[in-house]
Amino acid sequence: MTIAKTAALAALRSAVGADQVLAEGDLAAYEQDWRRRWRGKALAVVRPGSTAEVAAVLRVCAAQGLSLVPQGGNTGLVGGGVPDGSGTQVLLSLQRLNRVRRIDAANLAMTVEAGCVLQAAQEAAAAQGLLLPLSLAAEGSCTIGGNLATNAGGTQVLRYGNARALCLGLEVVTAAGEVWDGLSGLRKDNTGYDLRDLFIGSEGTLGVITAATMVLVPQPAAITTALAALASVRDAVALLELARARLGAGLTGFELMNRFSLDLVARHFPQLPAPLPGAAWTVLLEQSDNEGEAQARARFESLLGEALERGLIGDAAVAESLAQSQGLWQVRESIPLAQAEEGLNIKHDIALPVSAIPEFVEQTDAALQARIDGVRLVDFGHLGDGNLHYNVQAPAGGDARRFLAEREHEVNTIVYDAVQRFGGSISAEHGVGELKREEIVERKSAVAIALMRQIKRALDPDNRLNPNRVLTR
Repeated sequence: MTIAKTAALAALRSAVGADQVLAEGDLAAYEQDWRRRWRGKALAVVRPGSTAEVAAVLRVCAAQGLSLVPQGGNTGLVGGGVPDGSGTQVLLSLQRLNRVRRIDAANLAMTVEAGCVLQAAQEAAAAQGLLLPLSLAAEGSCTIGGNLATNAGGTQVLRYGNARALCLGLEVVTAAGEVWDGLSGLRKDNTGYDLRDLFIGSEGTLGVITAATMVLVPQPAAITTALAALASVRDAVALLELARARLGAGLTGFELMNRFSLDLVARHFPQLPAPLPGAAWTVLLEQSDNEGEAQARARFESLLGEALERGLIGDAAVAESLAQSQGLWQVRESIPLAQAEEGLNIKHDIALPVSAIPEFVEQTDAALQARIDGVRLVDFGHLGDGNLHYNVQAPAGGDARRFLAEREHEVNTIVYDAVQRFGGSISAEHGVGELKREEIVERKSAVAIALMRQIKRALDPDNRLNPNRVLTR
């Protein structure tokens, strides 16, 4: 061990305690991402237990000339939360910062630390009769800090907005180890630049989020969930328009799934419900209402009946209980897990104007099928807010790892060219990380990239925070 490494480890141990600095043994849980695409080597995994300790670690990194990678639940999909292979970076795990500091029911707000698992925060709010309306498939393991660092979306953006819209304030440690306390629960504060919005979505490249004040809403009195079978994406968009007109703000979720995505779930998780026969497309829609359950259900069933009469859907199944509703959502949320079981795949997290999605899918499906014989397309996502997870699986029986290595650039070019042609974005809710770092330089305007680099240099002049993620220098 070099003298410099020995000194760095000693300083880190002094900052957080020797037991919370891991430099030996199997650290794969921290050094490898969830998709198993990126594997690095950290100088040490450091696990602070307070904001003060995070600040102390940042000061050590500044003094020792070390770069640092913040990590929450390590559920990211773009390679932004694991160290590089140099063995010189500090992996800052925030999982011990997991406390709910305060629930202010009168202000409909809660303050939680960055390492708090999303599901734990949801449960704490529910215990007070309130709802934290951020929900995504990884909520049992992802953390609030990671949700905010990537500006996560999820299944209820249609009604409540993404993580940015649900955050009232932040506590952040800067690259110099200073603490900015911006945890105000105010909904109006126009005293200068909005620093909160600057750090949200920055993926740990501008500062380390250590706590956040999040928006709460009253728990709905009734929730109604259904699956509907459709012939086309155009019909799904028409159904979305009808649902908005009939349900208004009560429409909470509107998820689109193609046949192959559900076939994968049925293959790998046969115990999950399949209440409808296979259709080209299936929509999961949900209504949350503050009226009584009977009234809410009647309105929901009326919507589905009208959709049947108009020929927008071929069949529908309405959940009869909370357990059935949870089962339908489990099918939707198991699609990424089923893909992982099937093998490595090329993932796309794209945003488009809802009106452009049918034509985008038609053209892009055709282009990929013409280029790659037997390619399998896993189209699913949050149609209600224009966010598709447009994923590409290797032909059946093929080598998935080889397909990823040999065809990813070609597939990305086809998909991202189409996204750009339709006025969309190549990252809707997963972030940029390492995966899309080069792509955004090509796809965003030169002015936007220059401004982003100026912000990075201003807040992290020595490039200590998650370097070479989101942007290169």
